[in-house]
Amino acid sequence: MSKFVRSSKYRHVFGKPARSEDCFSGIKLSKTAWDSNLIKANPKFVAVCWETGGGGAVGILNQKNTGKLGTVPLVAGHKGPVLDIDFNPFNDNLLATASEDCYVKIWHLPDAGLTSNLTAENAVQDLRGHTRKVGTCDFNPVANNVLATSATDYSVRLWDIEKGSELFTVNAAATNIIQCLAWNYNGSLLAQLSKDKKLRLIDPRQSKVASEVTGHEGVKGGRCTWLGKKELIFSVGFGKSGSQRQYAIYDPKDMSKPVVPPTNIDSSAGILMPFYDSDTNCLFLAGKGDGNIRYYEITSDPGIIFYLSEYKSNSPTKGMASLPKRGVDVNNNEIVRLYKVVDDIVEPISFTVPRKSDSFADDIFPDCASDEPALSSSEWAGGSDADPKTVSLAPGFVKTSTKAEFNPVKQEAPVGPATEAELREEYEKLKKRVAYLEAEIIKKDARIKELE
Repeated sequence: MSKFVRSSKYRHVFGKPARSEDCFSGIKLSKTAWDSNLIKANPKFVAVCWETGGGGAVGILNQKNTGKLGTVPLVAGHKGPVLDIDFNPFNDNLLATASEDCYVKIWHLPDAGLTSNLTAENAVQDLRGHTRKVGTCDFNPVANNVLATSATDYSVRLWDIEKGSELFTVNAAATNIIQCLAWNYNGSLLAQLSKDKKLRLIDPRQSKVASEVTGHEGVKGGRCTWLGKKELIFSVGFGKSGSQRQYAIYDPKDMSKPVVPPTNIDSSAGILMPFYDSDTNCLFLAGKGDGNIRYYEITSDPGIIFYLSEYKSNSPTKGMASLPKRGVDVNNNEIVRLYKVVDDIVEPISFTVPRKSDSFADDIFPDCASDEPALSSSEWAGGSDADPKTVSLAPGFVKTSTKAEFNPVKQEAPVGPATEAELREEYEKLKKRVAYLEAEIIKKDARIKELE
């Protein structure tokens, strides 16, 4: 029986680590036990959750200044460790940070990068609403200034970061830590994976969980992402034994029947971090604690997912980020660039399609998501939907002349009594309020006895 070799433009994609002078060395990665990727990247900056004495910080690395780092300016405005970070897809200078202190903060980074530390007073917006530590923050891929966050109060909140106001709140129905939130291609739905083994589909503008399914049976949890225009949800987790790492694919129209049921990948303890490139339909899986990166192609064939190859390394991964497509090097046919945290180094890894021709490869570089929003936050909140705006990479990405609009109206924190006299006055008011409520309870109890 003859062997059939499946044809694919990406069958020979290979990963190549950057030279030492093109890496960032001397970083201090956060030692938080929270399981997040700990790093994010855009064409201007790389942000790393930073280890610091007291409070939480993020190190800001300029993409132009690689090599051995000196003193790294920090975003240091949280009272607890920073658990997750995300860059605004339409303004490379805006960074969101989510922290153990229950707050989410928005920061503006100068074009040339930081020259000194930013403190709490320098935050351009404070988002208050969660009552327990905030574990994830993710910007909407279509609407400007819309951010989704989740916390260990088991709620998902949608924010307009410009106004500092909460747009929607979803009781996520989780009974354990929410590990992952992921937006779909047009920013209308969210997928949520939590340690209670449930994969949930959230309609944020209806403030409800649209559907849910029991996913991977392992207790370690996992991650999820959407497969771009295919409108399928890809999840990774562990089998019942706790050692088998798995993937699965679900159709949000009917999550009860997985398109691809939980399928074993290998035996390892580290959670897998998925990164999907919707332009090439290539999916990359990087495992925490191991150095290998597997990559697959997602197709419309009956098999759906096909293994391509594997990037191998002996250096264990502590965190990983993917560069937005508009930042890749099209002249060298780079389709994806990942940033890997290894000890005190951030190492870029370039995944390239080998080609002999020097001309622009339009077959592997279709128009990609641009840095221009398709909707405003108010349009999105009002129910409008749109696909991301796209741009050609043929001349190399050309940034729009103006950044996406951001004119923050900062919400001030509530101020308590300032003097002893004000404190006594507030105390007397609260004492009267407590006495009133106690009297009301006595009345209700008496009424209940009468009805009995």
